[in-house]
Amino acid sequence: MDNYGLISLLPPIVAIGLALWTREIFLSLLFGIWIGFLILAEGNLFTASLETIDGLVKVFEDPGNTRIIIFTLIVGALIALIQRSGGVSGFINILLSALKNSDFKSKRLTRIRVELMAFFTGLIIFVESNISILTVGTLYRPVFDKLKIPREKLAYITDSASAPSCILVPFNAWGAFIAGLIMAQGLENGFAELLKATLYNFYPMIVIITVVFVIISGKDIGEMKTAELRGSLLRKNAVPMMSSGTSEIQMKESLKPCARYMVVPIVSMVILMPFFLIMTGDGDKGWFFALQSGSGSKAVLYATTTASSLAIIMYKLAGRLGVRESFKLSLQGMSGMVPLAILMVLAFAIGSLCNDLGTGLYVAETAKQFVSPALVPALIFLVACFVAFSTGTSWGTFAIMIAIAIPLAQGMETNISLAIAAALGGGVFGDHCSPTSDTSIITSMATASDHIDHIRTQVPYALIGGVITTLLYIILGYVSV
Repeated sequence: MDNYGLISLLPPIVAIGLALWTREIFLSLLFGIWIGFLILAEGNLFTASLETIDGLVKVFEDPGNTRIIIFTLIVGALIALIQRSGGVSGFINILLSALKNSDFKSKRLTRIRVELMAFFTGLIIFVESNISILTVGTLYRPVFDKLKIPREKLAYITDSASAPSCILVPFNAWGAFIAGLIMAQGLENGFAELLKATLYNFYPMIVIITVVFVIISGKDIGEMKTAELRGSLLRKNAVPMMSSGTSEIQMKESLKPCARYMVVPIVSMVILMPFFLIMTGDGDKGWFFALQSGSGSKAVLYATTTASSLAIIMYKLAGRLGVRESFKLSLQGMSGMVPLAILMVLAFAIGSLCNDLGTGLYVAETAKQFVSPALVPALIFLVACFVAFSTGTSWGTFAIMIAIAIPLAQGMETNISLAIAAALGGGVFGDHCSPTSDTSIITSMATASDHIDHIRTQVPYALIGGVITTLLYIILGYVSV
């Protein structure tokens, strides 16, 4: 890989900076990508423009990228179907009735209970981050809307439950991937090393504690406080990542609300996820190993496709929606996801570009020059945060940073578990703060939030977690030396 040095930082910094400043995420990303190809083309404007087009097309050469984009469209279809069938209305009625009949009489306590329910629902579904996000966003968005809770708060709760639970309970594709990276560095039992490192993975732990505190106390900071005070679900002129044509489809007039028509497809999707992980994994070494080695992109696509097909069949048999009507509705739901699909193409493109420029490796290699043994864990965490923020990929950050963190810890006689945990926590931090992160993008989609508003309201909480985590690693770094 060519090393373009300091200039390799320019594309992600320009893209992210423009996005946060202008709130125009599409144009910002596209301009950042063009800047990157301008570097590769050595300043040739015409070549850079053509290579930008080719770079967007090449996104689809990666089957994993293509599956995630198709998954996004199918999610739109599923959301449209469960709304039209009366499943969403039925679920809302049951939940609101339960809240009304509970001992929680005040509006404040009702809100706390709903927010905690949403958060712990996301934590429980640790098998796959996108499934967690989709489930929480789909189930609770209508309820949050009824209670006049800003979409940004739902997005924050949803996003803060997905990646932290997946990394702290690594019996999933995340765990398999990371264990493989660890073993590639010469450590015999990658999964055992991952479990030991989990004890020191402070950032996701702090995220979970912070969310619970914010929910119970009602104390918000930064732009989240502004969102809570404005009195509306979305900021004026906000652009939700899911169009109103998909997120606000009304129940068919001739039908009565019934929660089962929402619960069955969603639950089937959640249950099928580990099944398809096992099916796509290496079954020769048993189901547990297959679960860990399965393809996350295949499993999530298969699970959502099957759930959508099951919904269509169920609605036909129940006489709620005809097959032709369901397919027409599915296309309507998919059309509402086109902006999100475009955004994901741009995010994948700039991630691939940063890899070609050697952005992550440059940052990591540069940081190695200023390391003292006691500061190794803290520095690994900070570098991983920057790499993840710049590239928008936690998994890419894991691949870069673990390959650096383990040899560095071994060479400087630093606690290896601390080093691994720091690399992993930094990757999750990037998931929460980067506008190009796929989990943050899908969160904005599932909660029908403005994407940049989601990022801007979530960043202050992530920074608090990042600062505390850095201090803990500094303390433990000196203690363990």
